[in-house]
Order: sequence, then structure tokens, then C-alpha cells
Amino acid sequence: MDGLSGDQLRCTIAKDSIEGWWDMSEETFDVVVAGGGPAGSTVASLVAMQGHRVLLLEKEVFPRYQIGESLLPSTVHGVCRMLGVTEELAAAQFPVKRGGTFRWGARPEPWTFSFAVSPRMTGPTSFAYQVERARFDEILLNNAKRKGVVVREGCSVTAVVEEGDRVTGLRYTDSDGGEHEVSARFVIDASGNKSRLHSSVGGTRDYSEFFRSLALFGYFENGKRLPQPNSGNILSVAFNSGWFWYIPLSDTLTSVGVVVRREMAEKIQGDREEAYKTLIAECPLITEYLSDARRVTTGDYGELRVRKDYSYHQTTFWRPGMILVGDAACFVDPVFSSGVHLATYSALLAARSINSILGGDLDEKAALNEFEARYRREYGVFYEFLVAFYQMNENEESYFWHAKKVTNNEHTEFESFVELVGGVASGESALVASRIAEHSAEFAGAVDRMAAADDGDMVPLFKSHVVKQVMQEGGQVQMRAVLGEDAAPEEPVFPGGLVSSPDGMKWLPYRG
Repeated sequence: MDGLSGDQLRCTIAKDSIEGWWDMSEETFDVVVAGGGPAGSTVASLVAMQGHRVLLLEKEVFPRYQIGESLLPSTVHGVCRMLGVTEELAAAQFPVKRGGTFRWGARPEPWTFSFAVSPRMTGPTSFAYQVERARFDEILLNNAKRKGVVVREGCSVTAVVEEGDRVTGLRYTDSDGGEHEVSARFVIDASGNKSRLHSSVGGTRDYSEFFRSLALFGYFENGKRLPQPNSGNILSVAFNSGWFWYIPLSDTLTSVGVVVRREMAEKIQGDREEAYKTLIAECPLITEYLSDARRVTTGDYGELRVRKDYSYHQTTFWRPGMILVGDAACFVDPVFSSGVHLATYSALLAARSINSILGGDLDEKAALNEFEARYRREYGVFYEFLVAFYQMNENEESYFWHAKKVTNNEHTEFESFVELVGGVASGESALVASRIAEHSAEFAGAVDRMAAADDGDMVPLFKSHVVKQVMQEGGQVQMRAVLGEDAAPEEPVFPGGLVSSPDGMKWLPYRG
């Protein structure tokens, strides 16, 4: 198999074009990932970038349709920067999301927030994107191939392989029905909310009694936009039966979904078209925004879809040899567009653990306990805040206070709210690494002068405002990669816990 690219290894390539090599009986990798969405492609890429052999198995052939189209800055400027795809995302010309607009709570008028008010996100990178997931997910998967991940599409994982109490591999079926088995040091389940593997880690999937909703969604052409500069914002509108999302995916295409409470489930049963029209008619603001629009009725966007937005969490996220990431581990109500954030953040945490274990730096229990504790904490912050956010008799100031309470944030109530919904409330350096771009020209000039100095004089570098600021605040990943031990140390999230390495790719013991 030496010399074959990831594309050549796809399950969808006819076997007779690659005679002889398709004997999987002795295939061994360091890591095998089930699922090629954002969680799977992220963890696969970050592990492969450390020189480990990674196989990713995806049951579909990309591009493919997926819901969950509104990103957070933590994903765009944190994880995607580490993956090396920020320029590609910019070139895709996805609509820029500078914040969000809500018609929610006791106040009848819509209210808007901007990511730029947060000290952790201020500057030219205080935005995210609204993305067509078919395009976004393909960008991440193709990037995984470039990073050295062996990607096989059209392959359905059927079971885990166990030896004693340890998971040691996967069984899967290719697009022609052929059955295969692969061995690996670690198996990652990134196969989403419909995962058939999650129970293999043990424990149970516990569903929330509070968040049990159903979503009905479709797409429109030529819907109205919010006024500039917020035309790319997500619009979330509460009404008597639930709430609507309204997400601009291009100048003309809009994703429109309605989430109804469990006791209102009968409203979306029966004829979906009639149910959709009736619910839109119940919500005056959405009716106004769609007054001149036409629903898309053909192609991937032509179907009216229903999804159970039941929040849940697995009671354990890992066992020896196996880790759950993204929706395979937990899911929370989508009102704050946290799905891709939780997927990519959990993938980053899992990759750090795997890289540390495979590199001989930490034992499996210590590394994976840190992964699970941090992922549960992030999920828990969103969950706890959302319980308060669904109190519709309150105003936005009350919601901001709840955000500060659940995040234990040192900033103001409003900043705490923005940091939570921007995905940076954890304080993770890697998720706000690109704040350096605010002074990128100054930094670049300082580095250039240092590099050009015959005597190696570093004075211009340390006079740079951005270097001083980053060192004082604990530093972003990019800066710590340059300055190493000279950067201020990161604090552990939990007493006795671990911290990330300067490049954000591993865990390190805390030396404070």
C-alpha cells in the first residue's frame, strides 16, 4: 500500500483497479475513526499531524447533506486554525456571522449581541460563518487526507473488536458488501447522534427530561435579511409553540427550522408541508421575513425534514482503547448553535489525549480523564445555561446574569453571555488563538526585524504590544509555540489537572 494517497484508498474505488492490496485481515493503525463529520475529521487530522497512522471510515460519500449550519468563533479561529483551513474557509465565501439576533424572553423587540464585545474575541476575527455543511464538512475531510489520514468513504462500521476489557479495532463493510477488520491502539466513535457504537464504552445514554423537542426544517430562496452589519447573523425567534431558527447560507438561500416542545409534538405530525406553513403563520416575525420567499422543493434542500432534538449524555465517554466524541457522547438543545463547537472541541481534547499517550508522555487514564472532565464541563455549561434561557418570562439582562453564574466568568454579565455563546467560556487558549491577528502587522514586523538582525537582537519582538499582551494573559497557542517557556503558564481547569502543550496538541503536567 506504500505510496497510495487517501483518495486511492477510498472504499468507493473498484477493487479490480487495485488488485491484491485489499486484504484487510492484517491492517493495523494507531487510530481508527468511525465518522467523517467535523468531530471525526478534526481528531483524525490532529493525531495524524503528530506522525501517527490514522484510518477514517465514513459510511457516506462526501459531499453529503447535514444540518447544524451555524458555527462559533471558537471553531473558526481556534480549531480550524490549528487544522490549517482558515484560508480555505475564507475563500469559500460563507456568510459572515458577527453575532446573533434574538426575539426571546419578556422583551417584545428583537435584541442583538456581537462577538466583538468579548475581550477574548475582540478584533478582526470576532466572527464565525454560516455554512452549508456539505461544503464545510468536505473541506475538513479533504484536509484530513492532506494531513495523511487514510480516508475510506462508503464504509459502514458494524462492530468494535475487543480483547478482554480493551477495544482493539473495528469491523466494517465496504460499498461492495465486503467485510473487513482493522486493528488499532485507539478507536474513536465520531458517528454522531445515531451512533451504533456508543454503548460499547459502557454506561447508558441518559436523556434530559427538560429538553425533549422535535425540529421541522426546510430551506427558502429570497428570504429577508437583517440590516447590515448583522445581515449574516442567525435570527432566533421564540413563539407560543417553540422557536424558529433563521440562518442565511448565501445571499439568497436560508435555512429555516422550527423547534417545538414535546407537548406540542402533534403540531408537526401528519402532513409536513401543512404543519410547516401553519407554524410559520403562528410566528409574525418569521412570516414577515419569508413574505417574498419561495421554499426550495428540489435537490438536497427540497425535503422537509424532522429531527428529534433530545438532549442526552453518555454516562461514560471512554473505556480502554475507545473514546466517544461529538454527538456520540452528548447532545444539547441547538438554540446556541453549539453542535459543531462541541464536536470539534471534544475532538481537540481527544486528540491531545491520544497524542500524549502514543508519545509516551502520559498514561491512558490520566490523559482520558482530562478529556472527559473538560468535555463534560463544556457540555454542562451549555446545558445549565439553556435551562435558564428557556424561562421566557425573563429579559436579556437576566440571561446575561445566568451566563456569568454558570461560567464563573471574571468579565461582565454581557461579556460572559457572549463568551459562552461564542464557545470560548472555557478559557482554552487554543480556542482563541487567533486574537493575535488584531496586531498581526505589528507582530509580523517585529519577527521580521528579529530574523534580520545579525546579532540576534530580540528587543523589537519583546517591545511588540501583542507579545506583551499575550504573555500577560497566558498566551494564545500560536504565541506560546514561538515563545515556549517565556510565555505565561496556562492554569489547569481542575485541581491537579493537566494543561495543554504550547502548540495545543498534547497534555502536560502542571508545573505551577
